[in-house]
Amino acid sequence: MTRLSEITAHIENVRQLQSVVTAMRGIAASRAQQSRTLLAAIESYASVVARSIGEALRLAPEDWRLAAPPPATGKRALILFFAEGGFCGGLSDRVLDAAVADLDGSLIYAVGTRGIAIAEERGITPDWTAAMANQIGTVPAVAERVAGALYAGVAAGDFERAEVIYPRPDSGGIAVARLSLLPLDVSRFLPKEKRQPPLIDLPWERLVEEMAAEYVYALLCSAAMHAFEAENQARMVAMAAARTHIADTLEDLSMREHEARQEDITGEIVELSVAALLRQP
Repeated sequence: MTRLSEITAHIENVRQLQSVVTAMRGIAASRAQQSRTLLAAIESYASVVARSIGEALRLAPEDWRLAAPPPATGKRALILFFAEGGFCGGLSDRVLDAAVADLDGSLIYAVGTRGIAIAEERGITPDWTAAMANQIGTVPAVAERVAGALYAGVAAGDFERAEVIYPRPDSGGIAVARLSLLPLDVSRFLPKEKRQPPLIDLPWERLVEEMAAEYVYALLCSAAMHAFEAENQARMVAMAAARTHIADTLEDLSMREHEARQEDITGEIVELSVAALLRQP
């Protein structure tokens, strides 16, 4: 294979890679946009549940409502939302860096295949793992699975408190957020204004307990959706950088192709000239 044909084949391969990168960037941008739309609905739902808890608390005895919640000092569970796939920069590393000071003595619930692999490379073995959503429609199912594992841990007495650490986009790029999840201090939902309590056909304790569980699920949905958006936002940025690098590579290859073509043409002219001279009497 001549130098020109090698460069031409290289250019074709790079252009195919450019098409793949462009498609990946478009998919990531679409998913990030969908996430932002659904996040508004999730946060609205969480607000509705929070107000409902406040209404239900009107039925609780006054001494219960005014009592301070007991401090949670027992073992802690950390729920870490990582990236599911690659090509998203150091997103999973940033989540691990934010949690590393609290990993010792904590139960680790890790969500996201790529991040779990990075954690294991660092010598960190999660106590419970799950794949992160790779489609926006599966985000609620991921949150439900995490909630089920958490409540199983609470029921078994494995821990007394839980926090969730997850990536989320912000104006400066990607930030890592931390949220206290359990125990849920329901007293912060107490309504300020006085109104008649609602009519219910359940014991108020059970109603508050079930709505608190629904609120925790809404918080997990929000965290998972933020993480899904952050992963796709990071991938979109990475693919944009890759496109720039590919464009620079193609420009360099095009110059080399032009030079190689000129060399071939020059070589052919020299050969023809020499042949013509040799044929002269």
